[in-house]
Amino acid sequence: MVDLTQISKEAVFSMNELQQLNQDLSDKSPRAILKAALARHDNIAISFSGAEDVALIELAHKLTDNLQVFTLDTGRLHAETYDFIERVRKHYGITIEIMAPDTAELQYLVSRKGLFSFYEDGHSECCGVRKIGPLRRKLATVDAWITGQRKEQSPATRNDVPVVQRDDAFSTDERTLVKYNPLANWSSKDVWDYIRMSEAPYNTLHEKGYVSIGCQPCTRPILPGQHEREGRWWWEESTKKECGLHAGNVIASTDLS
Repeated sequence: MVDLTQISKEAVFSMNELQQLNQDLSDKSPRAILKAALARHDNIAISFSGAEDVALIELAHKLTDNLQVFTLDTGRLHAETYDFIERVRKHYGITIEIMAPDTAELQYLVSRKGLFSFYEDGHSECCGVRKIGPLRRKLATVDAWITGQRKEQSPATRNDVPVVQRDDAFSTDERTLVKYNPLANWSSKDVWDYIRMSEAPYNTLHEKGYVSIGCQPCTRPILPGQHEREGRWWWEESTKKECGLHAGNVIASTDLS
């Protein structure tokens, strides 16, 4: 078992240590996983966009006074999502760092291919500019990050989400980025039970049938009986319903992870 009290916060986990930590925390509560993550890393940030992330903020803000939160503003979000971000900021009295796309890259994409090219050739390129680029800039400044990924979110791509892992998408030969998924074992019901119990803010789009919420052109409400990810990129097959934020980390994915 990895003893976090005996590991310097400046030390770098080996793969064996990460695997052992994942095993030790795999059946622990989200609070216990967050507590371990915050104990291990001074420079760690929560990625915020949806209901799962609010649950993480609600848990984490009780564990630390040095909570670092960021969100990706793609420029294509619903008005309700912008309102949601502001309500979360005020509710918890926290700073939320807004990460925006590179202006030159975005102008080049839109000038060359228009505003809706993703309907014709898939969302990979657009997400690369609007999400992956800003995320990469942010993750280059931290030692670890915390996400709201859950195994239940997409049976086609997220079945094997661990609670702790080396982020293979954003690590380099010189630097290991650690990724924590404290809600990996929670269901959607668990998330919403906790939000209601804690009276945490949530996106009002959820009251209109939206479950998984992304950019406005790529998100729609789902019908009764549909899986929550059916409202994302509905024109593409199920194995491609990832924007690339978790590329290389979703074992079961076959294409864009």
